[in-house]
Amino acid sequence: MQVAYLGPRGSFTHQVAQQAFPHAELQAFETITEVMKAFEIGQVTYSVIPVENSIEGSVHETIDYLFHQAEIHAVAEIVQPIAQQLLATSADKPIEVIYSHPQAIAQGKKFVQEHFPKARLEMTASTAYAARFVAEHADQPFAAIAPHAAAEEYHLQVIAQNIQEIDENFTRFWILGHTAPVLELEETAQKVSLALTLPDNLPGALYKAMSVFSWRGINLTKIESRPLKTALGEYFFIIDMEKQADDLIHFSLEELHSLGIGYKILGNYPVYRAR
Repeated sequence: MQVAYLGPRGSFTHQVAQQAFPHAELQAFETITEVMKAFEIGQVTYSVIPVENSIEGSVHETIDYLFHQAEIHAVAEIVQPIAQQLLATSADKPIEVIYSHPQAIAQGKKFVQEHFPKARLEMTASTAYAARFVAEHADQPFAAIAPHAAAEEYHLQVIAQNIQEIDENFTRFWILGHTAPVLELEETAQKVSLALTLPDNLPGALYKAMSVFSWRGINLTKIESRPLKTALGEYFFIIDMEKQADDLIHFSLEELHSLGIGYKILGNYPVYRAR
């Protein structure tokens, strides 16, 4: 079995993929979109992608591709605690440029501003790519924000530990596939994720959409708007809900349809806690 992940080796996505599929052949891709496309075209059995961080919010590349361009679904979710480290080839070298993924940079920006105010921040496709780049340019005044696994993978030194602004830092990862995999991890919940589009001529459309779930006792755990990319001020809405009985979900979707509210199922999945 082949599984795609956002690489290179040593990324948080790589760690999650290893936990979920310890015996699979893991294939690294440089961007989240490439990871999703690998499953979409049948190149791999599953793809592992980040979808939301507790500090920085949704990964827009993931959400937008699944809504606008793909007909693929999340079949499992893994919640991974995130700790960001500042890595370099040597502890005593000057640091003028710090590389990392945009979300990791945002999580560690306060630390960087306090301790390396003159350093330039440069974005990369993943934290592990940043670590590898720093290792490949050992003679340069570079550093990376990346996990401990990347330090071990690319033989870098940890200059500063746990530089994320908030200790309670978690990222949700989705596994895309046709069927739910059997994972040797602790299952904590069952969820369904939808993308809703509201009709222009329905007053209180968002309120009515929420009411569909409310009166059935279905708990919504997230609601977020994203641009429809059609015109300014037009949005679609991402909704996560605790999964109830299948017939409740089915009738909820039927009522949305009767109201003229469009929906797209992004996932119907168990949630696991990473080790």
